[in-house]
Amino acid sequence: MALIQKIRRTLRPAGKTAQAILRWKRFSFHEAPPIFGNSKPKSGSHLLLQILNGFTQIMPYKYVEADPIRTIEKEGRRKKKEEILDELTHLPSGVIGWGYLDATQANASFLTETGRVNYFIYRDPRDMLVSQVFFATDMHGEHGMHDYYNSLPDFGARLNVAITGIDRDGLKMVSVKQRYEGVFQWLEQKNVMCLRFEDLINNRDVTLNAMLDEVEKTGYKIPTPRAQALSVLVDAIQPKKSHTFRSGKTGGWTQHFTDEHKNWSRMWLVIYW
Repeated sequence: MALIQKIRRTLRPAGKTAQAILRWKRFSFHEAPPIFGNSKPKSGSHLLLQILNGFTQIMPYKYVEADPIRTIEKEGRRKKKEEILDELTHLPSGVIGWGYLDATQANASFLTETGRVNYFIYRDPRDMLVSQVFFATDMHGEHGMHDYYNSLPDFGARLNVAITGIDRDGLKMVSVKQRYEGVFQWLEQKNVMCLRFEDLINNRDVTLNAMLDEVEKTGYKIPTPRAQALSVLVDAIQPKKSHTFRSGKTGGWTQHFTDEHKNWSRMWLVIYW
């Protein structure tokens, strides 16, 4: 199975490029502006990814890169800034990139160059916490917190750890406050369109239109008529096709937060809203 997946990943760029050549009847893909989609884990990255894939149907892009560019590898190693910048600069022309990147000076400087388009999606921290706990406990057995979460007596206890973070017995996870410091850093960046997950769910068409406007602010004119482009993007959004899909709704935290958790949120989440 691993060998088959490796072969598929090796052949994917050539296959996707051939499809794009046939679709757009061109060999050059330099006209449309470079696009990068960014997020924090469990904050809507796969929803954004589906929209970016929809972009390849309405604008001449080859494909969306299969693998995200990460600040921290799955094994836990934090990449050097030079490694990340090297991956960013080597994204093929005409390919949409995405990832989980911090707003370091090097990353922000490269991504916000004139003529580039950047989307950063973020989510109500309360829903993000609930999603993270469910994902690590029930959906991803290899998650670093899987065994520890399952050793705790109930969901509330797991949620407490997700809020405060942990650094003991070989387990290390930052607090939600520390995690959202990285979100606030992206919100302060110029030339980055910051998208709330909730707006893409509850105010979808207006938000998608704004994303298309962001592309055209570079001076590039999207060749697909706006109404048709919007229809394509709406069709591309299919949350159940994501392997991390659980509910696809907003406000689910109200079903899981105790009074203690709500008191915490009142003290801190005023910053988010």
